[in-house]
Amino acid sequence: MLDLQVVSVDTLSDKYVLIKLTYGHPLPSMVPGQFVEVLIDNGAQTFLRRPISINNVDIEKNQLWLLVAMVGDGTRHLARLKAGDSLNCVLPLGNGFTFPDTVMQAAERRFLLVGGGVGVAPLLYFGKELHDMGCVPSFLLGARTAKDLLLVREFMRYGNVYLTTEDGSGGEKGFVTDHSILKSERFDQISTCGPLPMMKAVARYAAKVNTYCEASLENMMACGLGACLCCVEKTKMGNVCVCKEGPVFDVNKLLWL
Repeated sequence: MLDLQVVSVDTLSDKYVLIKLTYGHPLPSMVPGQFVEVLIDNGAQTFLRRPISINNVDIEKNQLWLLVAMVGDGTRHLARLKAGDSLNCVLPLGNGFTFPDTVMQAAERRFLLVGGGVGVAPLLYFGKELHDMGCVPSFLLGARTAKDLLLVREFMRYGNVYLTTEDGSGGEKGFVTDHSILKSERFDQISTCGPLPMMKAVARYAAKVNTYCEASLENMMACGLGACLCCVEKTKMGNVCVCKEGPVFDVNKLLWL
């Protein structure tokens, strides 16, 4: 548990903010796909911590980035933080995405990272780490409209970016599983995070083309330690706590296919 200091809160749209945090000592080691539990102060309706995906870790600046969707009292409170404020975080929690075993394997394997809405958050850090291993990942990012596409310039720094919007205002029109890249190219691994229907559709596509696929689940996680049991997911292995066993799962272990 650490009291992190707010460096900045950048407004990305009327729905999303990017919070950059730092600490007086080196941040603990974190891997893509893990998350933090943040404490929301001074709110009768916000006594439970909020799980937020790790969006990026900037080692040189000793910064942790959190991409936050303003969907309730707790997240709207986070959006009102100012530079210099303190944010209490339990971190890092959970298990992350699957990496190639070696740098040579990274250069040879083709990764597709599929995100929708605020679910793109953990894919930025994953793509960055793959890039640093010598891989050129492909990002397939979807949203309702162009203004809901998040951090596109950041993603472009680390790989090839493909976009979809439901209204056609950015990239190709339709859902991520409608994008032409899925018809023209094949990948060795697909990692996805976002709305449940989107992830299930991605999993079905991966099964159809016989490609390994993993998904980062977004179940409600109040404690992040496997104690409260509010994040339990039924799987082929039985009931598991997403916060402890996940949040990243091989989709073949889920009851989706």
